[in-house]
Amino acid sequence: MAEAHQAVAFQFTVGPDGIDLHLCHEALRQVYLSGLHSWKKRFIRFKNGVMTGVYPGSPSGFIVVVTSYMSYNKYKQLDPSLGLIAKLGQHVPISRYMSTDTQKIVGGVLVGTGLWVTIIIIMRNVLKCLLSWHGWMHARHGSLPLSTRLWMLLVKVFSGRKPMLYSFQSSLPRLPVPSVKDTCSRYLDSVQPLMDAEKYERMKALTKDFEENLGPRLQWYLKLKSWWSSNYVSDWWEEYVYLRGRGPIMVNSNYYAMDYLYVFPTSIQAARAGNAIHAIMLYRRKLDRAQIKPLMLLHTIPMCSAQYERMFNTSRVPGVDTDTIQHVNDSKHIAVYHKGRFFKVWMFYDGRLLLPREIEQQMERILADKSHPQPGEESLAALTAGDRTPWAKAREAFFSRGKNKQSLDIIEKAAFFVTLDDTEQRLEPDNPVTSLDKYAKSLLHGKCYDRWFDKSMNLIVFKNGTMGLNAEHSWADAPIVGHLWEHVLYMDPNQLGYDEAGHCRGEPHPNLPGPQRLQWDIVPECQETIQSSLTVARALADNVDCHIIPFTDFGKGLIKKCRISPDAFIQMALQLAHFRDKGKFCLTYEASMTRLFREGRTETVRSCTIETCAFVCAMVGDETREQRLKLLKQAAEKHQNMYRLAMTGKGIDRHLFCLYVVSKYLGEDSPFLKEVLSEPWRLSTSQTPVQQVELFDLVKHPEYVSSGGGFGPVADDGYGVSYIIVGENLINFHISSKRSSPETDSHRFGINIKKAMLDMLALFQLENNAN
Repeated sequence: MAEAHQAVAFQFTVGPDGIDLHLCHEALRQVYLSGLHSWKKRFIRFKNGVMTGVYPGSPSGFIVVVTSYMSYNKYKQLDPSLGLIAKLGQHVPISRYMSTDTQKIVGGVLVGTGLWVTIIIIMRNVLKCLLSWHGWMHARHGSLPLSTRLWMLLVKVFSGRKPMLYSFQSSLPRLPVPSVKDTCSRYLDSVQPLMDAEKYERMKALTKDFEENLGPRLQWYLKLKSWWSSNYVSDWWEEYVYLRGRGPIMVNSNYYAMDYLYVFPTSIQAARAGNAIHAIMLYRRKLDRAQIKPLMLLHTIPMCSAQYERMFNTSRVPGVDTDTIQHVNDSKHIAVYHKGRFFKVWMFYDGRLLLPREIEQQMERILADKSHPQPGEESLAALTAGDRTPWAKAREAFFSRGKNKQSLDIIEKAAFFVTLDDTEQRLEPDNPVTSLDKYAKSLLHGKCYDRWFDKSMNLIVFKNGTMGLNAEHSWADAPIVGHLWEHVLYMDPNQLGYDEAGHCRGEPHPNLPGPQRLQWDIVPECQETIQSSLTVARALADNVDCHIIPFTDFGKGLIKKCRISPDAFIQMALQLAHFRDKGKFCLTYEASMTRLFREGRTETVRSCTIETCAFVCAMVGDETREQRLKLLKQAAEKHQNMYRLAMTGKGIDRHLFCLYVVSKYLGEDSPFLKEVLSEPWRLSTSQTPVQQVELFDLVKHPEYVSSGGGFGPVADDGYGVSYIIVGENLINFHISSKRSSPETDSHRFGINIKKAMLDMLALFQLENNAN
């Protein structure tokens, strides 16, 4: 155990001549370098905190303002202190310590600093007012009116020159609270096509009663919260939707991200892990230094970056009634799982981050380790895959002291979790359907005991070098993890690369301490709980039916030529496919973001509208092509308008959700809210956005396409559909459902999606041929 010897900084022996002290200089050197690294990190965080705190101000701006102020007063022969020093001198004997000229300089600097701070406050508030206007969303793509261009120019002027990741947080407007009347009206409009006349009239009566009686009272408390908190939705959404759920988070909450479809940079598992882990740690360094550029719509409009704060060093901790999120400021190690054993791997040595070849060296040591799992260790992570309450009780009973607590702390406080999977996954040209479906299921749940589902993210590297991510959902939404994953996929083959043999570039470290095997003492009673959780998790995993469709017939490029939004086109195709699949319409969830507001997360777009249903009925009926095309354009326009409303804080579901929470706090029972929140989402959809398009040149390298990611079904008799629009010619669909439902079949639904996409495109192609 070389690492154990190097961890001891000194030893001593007691003899007749006194105490003989033996110092280990290498250990002391590592301690010194580690401390130096920590202090550098603290200084950088402090500096970034100051720079973010005064943004859009800057040190150069401070010098310009103070110098200009002092020069103006000197030219006009005015007192730069505005008499403040003289007034202060009446109470404090300043003249004893400073000359008159010095007093003027100090006073001028203080007044100039106040002027600089005033300018910053004015710029922030002007920017906040500018960002509260959302008229730019209604402009046609590619043709912005003059008013919008002037508005964008003003936003750029007041946004400063070099923003860091969190620079705009204090300038973002707060999420507005819609009126009860507007929300109720939009809700009725959304459910009308899903109800018969009798049920709709009943719902109208419930809605009217709520709008006139209980609603205004609940709204008052909600507005009070919106004035007091940064965001009136996000904290309750995190707590009640995610952390208070007592069912398994595996499949039901966690989601996954896939590797490249057609590129396999190396088949060496340890090498792929080395590059991927190094790329993730580089991203974390940029995140710690706030060097990641804030995401900007139209390269001008900033989006909230709050969700990035808990990306690393974060774990969900189970509780009997509710979970909590544990986040530590820094972590210098990762936790690795391989064949039933857990390891701690330090990411720093000699005061620096390990290089890819050195990380590969550590992974090779783990892969070569022939030791057996300790009793109960192999399936331990099944606790994170099963129900939350048994896991919380087991954690308190068996992991709150001794070596079990130490090992659990190492996992929960790790930067992230890595699984060196002993299976092989990738797209197989001879068997594309089955191989991709198996790959998706492996990332979604694996063996139910070989991922630590509570960690903010799990990097999974398979035996043949393919990789993927599994992410916990409560701390952030998928686009945040997607931003990291794009960075990793770009860095791996393009910046880091491999040698001719498939290993990471560079040389192994001759003195690098090896990984540390975690130690456990898992008693038989705890092992029974583990097996019970594993049984629950396996039943859930075996019930999931996943299907991946790389749709290559056409993509965004051709859809845009039809002058229709690609997202709206796909949503209409999903509605048509669902109707053909089940013969009925259903309540549909499409995730939209509200990150135009401070600490914004998501809002629901209810895609199944009156216009959508009219279009679908036309497609399965006898209407003419012209009628179908007209109805499609109307449905797409309605969908786009609803998406705009959701993005600008005028959605339906988050408002009703918060009103429901307030009603529970007040002890009020609302039949309207109770019914609204109990309605199942039988079609849950989400688009995975490509956020860093500049990283991937799909024209020159079309093979570098990501297959996106997916999630489990929300309803027992419904579908979960995630899709990613890649480049101009590819759309990848990830479909999930439950095998236990006789109404659903992911493969059948995939066929219907493909047919719907082609049938809809044919409407436009026929129109173009006619023209």
